[in-house]
Amino acid sequence: MARMLAFIVMLIPALMAGAGIKFMRDTLFGKLISPFPWLWLQFIIGIIFLVVGLGFFAGFLFHRDRKNGKIPPKVQ
Repeated sequence: MARMLAFIVMLIPALMAGAGIKFMRDTLFGKLISPFPWLWLQFIIGIIFLVVGLGFFAGFLFHRDRKNGKIPPKVQ
């Protein structure tokens, strides 16, 4: 059960980062998605989604590796 919960917790930021990439790609091709009134706003939201999603994933991996002793003392 714990592994399933960890999978779901990691799936949400991955989907968020994927949506951010899609928003930015659609902006570059000039396709406006309905909740956004302007292309530039769609691109900014895409960047935010991508950074938050990847940042959460990277922070999770860093925390896990530090807990398991795989991070060198110089980085800590």
